[in-house]
Amino acid sequence: MLPKCLLTGASGGIGKAVAKQLAEKGYSLVLQGRNREKLTQLLSELPGLHEIVIGDLNNDNDRGLILSQAFKSGDPTVLINNAGVSLFSAFNHLESNEISQTIETNLTSTILFTYEFLKKLLYQKSTVMNIGSAFGAIGYPGYSIYCASKFGLKGFTEALSREFANSDIRVCYFAPRATDTNINSTNVIEMNKSLGSKIDSPDVVATELIELLEGTGLRRSVGWPEKFFARLNGVFPEIVDRALNKSLPTILKFTEGKNYE
Repeated sequence: MLPKCLLTGASGGIGKAVAKQLAEKGYSLVLQGRNREKLTQLLSELPGLHEIVIGDLNNDNDRGLILSQAFKSGDPTVLINNAGVSLFSAFNHLESNEISQTIETNLTSTILFTYEFLKKLLYQKSTVMNIGSAFGAIGYPGYSIYCASKFGLKGFTEALSREFANSDIRVCYFAPRATDTNINSTNVIEMNKSLGSKIDSPDVVATELIELLEGTGLRRSVGWPEKFFARLNGVFPEIVDRALNKSLPTILKFTEGKNYE
């Protein structure tokens, strides 16, 4: 029998694609989100019997209620931390609340939710998958705070995975590149077009995610040349500096609304 899976951010673009593919494979799902209407609609489109849980992962009380409901009808032994927000802007144009919300949603709340999830399971055999980003390994202009949150998530995942290496708990990290979802602002879409950046469909990303979930690996990145750039940035960041400097005028045009060319 396939395990029960708790999927956060289920009503987003990647979340919906993952939910549909997992349901088709026979997984039992607990779908978390903040929008009941969207989750109810998604539930109606899935084969099999599944549950929805409504709540805000940034709220301490909601996190507890989400987990209590998710565990009520049997323990989910897979957690996919998919909920997250994007933030693309020049650093000096940001508001302080945008900074704190991005770090809280993408990093702090994910850590706290994972902590409470594993306590619920009493550390029995389980899998936690954290959804990061190519920008969790490559610092990119215009994404300073988003990169900070995803770099942090990558470090948390890697450390926790190594901490539980001799246990039955598997902690893995999945890093998609640009994906065609509503999380992208108009500026991001136009920038990617101008730079000729490749963009994956949610279905492609979901397929890659499930391959990692059903395999034995601990990490997977999606897309070329992003996978190469991530590795290169870890060894020779100066080369990536030079490559991104060539694109900087185009990037800044979209972060600040000015033409630097």
